[in-house]
Amino acid sequence: MNESRRPAVAGAFYPKTEKSLKDVLDKIFATIPKTSLLEPKFKEVFGVVSPHAGYQYSGLVAAKGFSLLKEYVPSPRRIIIIGPNHQGIGSIIASTRKAYWTTPLGDVAVDVEGVKQLSSTSHLVDIDDLAHEYEHSIEVQLPFLQYIYGNTFKIIPICMMAQDKIFAEELGSCLSETFVRGKDVLVASSDFTHYEPHESALKKDRELINYIEKLDVNGFYDHLFEKRVTACGFGPIATLMTLSKKIGALESRLLLYMTSGEVIGEYDQVVGYASIVFGR
Repeated sequence: MNESRRPAVAGAFYPKTEKSLKDVLDKIFATIPKTSLLEPKFKEVFGVVSPHAGYQYSGLVAAKGFSLLKEYVPSPRRIIIIGPNHQGIGSIIASTRKAYWTTPLGDVAVDVEGVKQLSSTSHLVDIDDLAHEYEHSIEVQLPFLQYIYGNTFKIIPICMMAQDKIFAEELGSCLSETFVRGKDVLVASSDFTHYEPHESALKKDRELINYIEKLDVNGFYDHLFEKRVTACGFGPIATLMTLSKKIGALESRLLLYMTSGEVIGEYDQVVGYASIVFGR
């Protein structure tokens, strides 16, 4: 059995060679934009919402969140990465049986025992690599994490096809039972509004982020469906909101929001990207 999950989108969403990928990440982290938002002051940080588009589009936003994560959690033992299932294949909520996930920056070890424990304590989580085989939402987070941490951490990857509130809350509650503050981190992989004019995306996303910052899961889902906000990873976000409340978070804070229009100069049909940090 192949023990390593091979990259599906290297050469597409990000460079496929180690040198070119490092060069791109060097440039991204060196040019993280400053914002008018006040930097949050937390005692502890538990996780971040991070985008998952091609690095040329959302890399700056992702790097903003990961740079702050590194400041608050300098050496995590484990990173839980939850992403949406864009492909529509595999189990509705799936982790992995692979021992490693590979990127051009090397192998990242899976917390195999943690995956087994999660699948045994939660009836929602299957161990199913088919759900991960072609999916990019988790994979694109790994080079950022390897860039700031090396390959010293382990991961639990979870791919969500079913993102209903009941599933997100149950998954967040289950994860909170083994989450160790200061040692574990949760990354919720999501882009925000898709393919609407810049001003429309900005308004919808800012309103949705207000609920995220308040950790208001009910308001978040109500607004998401009432306003038809096309954030693709709403389940992972709600899972992080639930876990954060369970372990003592009071709020989350937006670090940076941009649309693809601000990156490429085309504002008619944009995608929104946000980095949001959770802590107390």
